[in-house]
Amino acid sequence: MRKEYDFSKSAPNPYAKRLKQQITIRLEKETIDYFKKLAEEIDIPYQKLINLYLRDCAEKELKPSLAWQD
Repeated sequence: MRKEYDFSKSAPNPYAKRLKQQITIRLEKETIDYFKKLAEEIDIPYQKLINLYLRDCAEKELKPSLAWQD
């Protein structure tokens, strides 16, 4: 291993905008169970499935319609 490295000619990371940010979010157990079951059926990690679903909603600029029940 070298003592020093020269990064003066390096290029910025082209994937930097696609990096994921870790957050803490509270979800109901039933919601997590739903996504875990669905993810198992299609054989992908459930967190990736949740991310794909939310990204699709964001790209389509979907907004929830909330109707309060008595």
